[in-house]
Amino acid sequence: PFQVVGGKVKKPGKRGRKPAKIDLKAKLERSRQSARECRARKKLRYQYLEELVSSRERAICALREELEMYKQWCMAMDQGKIPSEIKALLTGEEQGKAQQSSTKLAKAVKTEGNSSNP
Repeated sequence: PFQVVGGKVKKPGKRGRKPAKIDLKAKLERSRQSARECRARKKLRYQYLEELVSSRERAICALREELEMYKQWCMAMDQGKIPSEIKALLTGEEQGKAQQSSTKLAKAVKTEGNSSNP
């Protein structure tokens, strides 16, 4: 199974190029550069995660404030008081419905007038 070539014993299965002797200084510098890049990526990743967490925390605070406002409204309504904000919402919706119905009537009148005149 072994071949003797030029006084050297060759083992089968060892094919391909032999690894070149890599300059140790260049190898060390590549390793340092890779470590620097890794630290920079890690720093950016942590920065991104911190921004994400702070934005979520702000959203949570806003939702808590909104929930507290709704609680106050409910407590006031349980006592028979209607908060001014709800009154404004209700009157705004009624006005909006009135405006929508008046515009629908105006459109209906216009279409009827157009169909009667050839």
